[in-house]
Amino acid sequence: MARRPLASRPLDLIYFCFFVIHIPASLMIDLHAILPKAIAPQFLTEITKSYIALSGDPLIAGANNFFGSGYVFAWFRSFLWIELLFQLPMFFFGARALWKDSPSIYLPMLIYAASTTTTLLPCLATVLAVPTTEDAKIAYATAAVTDGQRLLLLSSYVPFLAIPLIMTLDMALRLSKLIHGEKRSSMDKQKKKL
Repeated sequence: MARRPLASRPLDLIYFCFFVIHIPASLMIDLHAILPKAIAPQFLTEITKSYIALSGDPLIAGANNFFGSGYVFAWFRSFLWIELLFQLPMFFFGARALWKDSPSIYLPMLIYAASTTTTLLPCLATVLAVPTTEDAKIAYATAAVTDGQRLLLLSSYVPFLAIPLIMTLDMALRLSKLIHGEKRSSMDKQKKKL
């Protein structure tokens, strides 16, 4: 089968851009929380602090121990390890395979997308549940956001849920078509032999 240009495959183009955009976000913001502080470059620390000051992101702040001990956010830190060990390599592998129009990427993308959708739901629930500064007395070691910060967080978290959810359904359909196509092809070959 001839390689189809990426621009002629709209969903693949969205997935490709999603993977490429996710690489710097993972490296500069998300994974900073699990880097040993001794090897974390100072500029990444400053980027993370600036991001938290702007967004009030309770997840990134909690994982970086901005609210005292990070044990409360151990669940989120475990998601960051999944991001480092599975998702980050998938961004590179996925972007390359999408560029090459390789169907061999469908199963890894399905696994990635289902995993990401599952891990993003509790993150989104946390963003929705954190009190607003108007609702809570801001005390040391308490997470709270303004309405504007919550809107900013939702505008960044929702696409990172929606795209993997669409990807999950899309890859399941593509794999189903491949499997059924192979079955038909195999049955046709058997009929010809008879």
